[in-house]
Amino acid sequence: MPTNKEENRMMKLLKMTLIASLFMSITSFLGNSMVAASSMDSAEVEQFVDQMMKERMEELRIPNAAVSVVANGETIVSKGYGLADMDESRQVDAETTLFRLGSISKLFTWTAVMQLAEQGKVDLSADVNTYLDFEIPSRTKTAGESEPITLTHLLTHTPGFEDYSETLYRLSEADTRSLHEYVQGEMPARIFPPGYVSAYSNYGTALAGYIVEQVSGMPFADYVEQHIFAPLGMEYSTFRQPIPEDLAGHMAQAYRYVDGEYREGAFEFLPGPAGSMSSTAGDLARFMLAHLQGGSLDGETILAEDTVRLMHSQLFAHSPHLDGMAHGFIERTVNGQRVLFHPGSTMLFDAGLYLVPSENVGLFIAYSGGNYFAHTEIFQAFMDRYFPASPVMEGASENVPAEGTMERSRSLVGEYHQNRRNWTTSEKFISLTMGMIHVDLDEEGHLLVSHMGETSRFVEVEPNVYHNLDRGEAKDPFGDFGTIVFGKDPAGSMMLMADGPMTYSKVPWYSTSGFTFSMLILTLVFVIGSLVYSGIASGIRLVRRRRKQHQPILAVTARGAAAVYGLLAVGFVSGIIVTSEFDPVYGLPKAYFGVVPAWAPVIDFLPVLMVLVGAALVLFTVLAWKKGYWRRGGRIHYTLYTAATVVLLWIFSYWNLLMIF
Repeated sequence: MPTNKEENRMMKLLKMTLIASLFMSITSFLGNSMVAASSMDSAEVEQFVDQMMKERMEELRIPNAAVSVVANGETIVSKGYGLADMDESRQVDAETTLFRLGSISKLFTWTAVMQLAEQGKVDLSADVNTYLDFEIPSRTKTAGESEPITLTHLLTHTPGFEDYSETLYRLSEADTRSLHEYVQGEMPARIFPPGYVSAYSNYGTALAGYIVEQVSGMPFADYVEQHIFAPLGMEYSTFRQPIPEDLAGHMAQAYRYVDGEYREGAFEFLPGPAGSMSSTAGDLARFMLAHLQGGSLDGETILAEDTVRLMHSQLFAHSPHLDGMAHGFIERTVNGQRVLFHPGSTMLFDAGLYLVPSENVGLFIAYSGGNYFAHTEIFQAFMDRYFPASPVMEGASENVPAEGTMERSRSLVGEYHQNRRNWTTSEKFISLTMGMIHVDLDEEGHLLVSHMGETSRFVEVEPNVYHNLDRGEAKDPFGDFGTIVFGKDPAGSMMLMADGPMTYSKVPWYSTSGFTFSMLILTLVFVIGSLVYSGIASGIRLVRRRRKQHQPILAVTARGAAAVYGLLAVGFVSGIIVTSEFDPVYGLPKAYFGVVPAWAPVIDFLPVLMVLVGAALVLFTVLAWKKGYWRRGGRIHYTLYTAATVVLLWIFSYWNLLMIF
């Protein structure tokens, strides 16, 4: 039998063996990850990208696409897929086929701003009015007089502007405004004081581009061509609309698969600095390389290293638990890696640009006819393949709500509307149909958060901070919706904050979609039902040739006014429905890109008549009871009808559908 000394020696040897094995396993895992990061084989990466694109293009019926991947200072994949033009059977060429970039254009605007800041020509902390030939008002809707907006606020999407959609897209050059006309004529209202609420703003970036024009003394498109495109050798890139003649033949035609066939879309005109750029996968590879290499490429420099370092650093986040904004780039954590990215979408095109600075890797994808989640899913698959997440040990206890969670979470329950929305025009109503988050509470104390068609369970990890237990199920354009944080917005409403430049504020019960649509349907059904009943009753009397008992002229007028109001309400609602017709190719209501029926202006006049007739109905209701018109049942019905019209007018007024003043 072994002695105690021998047993101790054996135990020590066993422990050392186990420690060495564990160390070797960890080293092996990290080593494999490091090998993937430092020596990505271009042929293998191309094969992987080919497979991913094949799957997504077949699944989503994407007609054309282009991808570029950069790593360790060089382009390792630059490839086109599908047909750039189906009629001409022209293949996509990653180096020469242009795709619309949508909001990826903003990265070039922010790069231009940082160039001017580097040269001392703009101060990121100065009032933007310093650089403008018109004035941004100082008053906000929620806080009255407020501090000025700065370029820092524009860079982080925190200027506090409301958002317009109906002025964003146009399909003809004749309907398109110059940048000056756009930023001055389409200035949105200031809702929040700057620096407090993230609300993605196309107008804010267009305003920054206009500042580039004002400070540089040259048109924005000229500035970018001379100071970014030319130094980087981006020969197939432009902000100009329509596409210049020398590039027009290289443009990818956009298609969308509808009812069993690919339908062609027209060229889209957008506010330049916010989304008008057209470019190739090859050119975007050069832009990514420049940003990954301290602002330089092939001996040319667009930004100093210190400026690039600053531009890539975090500038704003609502909470240390959340990813926020760098200087124009959006932050995102993927598999433990800090990613700088920006998505881009027009009505027809989608694109995504992703940088992993710590690994010196970048990925760009563009396509038409798909959806804005495809590039996000492909990038996630790319990261899972080459930079997989480290395994984490999770205790079951983290899934169990802590003591007191139920009480703390109860106040969070409700409907939240995104703060990137409209407050002052009829577009306000759109917030009831998109961009909402519903928060509920289950019996165990988990938050049930419904977002973009998915419901996920969230557990409290500390007061007002919740972790998603169903990560991977929820989708979000700017993050993985893994953590949400609650606080108060400047108006005092509960605010839900997630990764990136989006927040959501809790709305009062009378602003919820459930209440609004219920009341809208009930009142419309009652008004229209009464109108139909009255018409049928009159028809029956006519057929039977029965004369109605003689009534005072005011009683007859009162019934006539009710009928007129019913017809006006039907006409108004029908007009809104028709002018909001959804276009299957462009994926938005036609009014969003300026296509409305010739008679549409008539709808704007109907609210005036509805208000006048509604006021008359209130007066007639008082007279009916005072003078005893009709039987009691008739007076009660008329009173309810008038109440329904008042409720209907309130709903229309609250959601800015009665814009009569």
